[in-house]
Amino acid sequence: MRIGDICTLQTIHCQRDMSVQEAALMMRQHHVGDLVVAEQPNGERVPIGILTDRDIVISVIALGLDPASLLVGDIMSAQLLTASEEEDAFDVIERMRINGIRRLPVVNSLAGLAGIVSIDDLLAYLAQEMSDLARISGGQLVHEKRTRK
Repeated sequence: MRIGDICTLQTIHCQRDMSVQEAALMMRQHHVGDLVVAEQPNGERVPIGILTDRDIVISVIALGLDPASLLVGDIMSAQLLTASEEEDAFDVIERMRINGIRRLPVVNSLAGLAGIVSIDDLLAYLAQEMSDLARISGGQLVHEKRTRK
């Protein structure tokens, strides 16, 4: 299945010049644990980084720094991996596993932000696939009973 069919389309994003405190407030308001940091060079929101609640805790709070005086661009993860919305879900899962990534921005053919896929999204997809697979055995017995009377 295409990752674009699994990902969360409502992606909360911010710009690198937003303060970390504003970003944390945005996370709270939207009940999310990450923000995709994006620029808009040609009208497309192009992801350039990601900021997680963990980044804020490890890089700011734990060090006693003032989140109002730091910018998102100062602490965001800039080595950003993305997935094309056309990529196969299992290929994306493998890349996330290899790189130890829990969330991955999904981009369209113009490199614009199309969504974000998380471990939760993938677990829900895989659980549905497993459920469908489990119904095969029961369906096989019903089919045999109907065809071999």
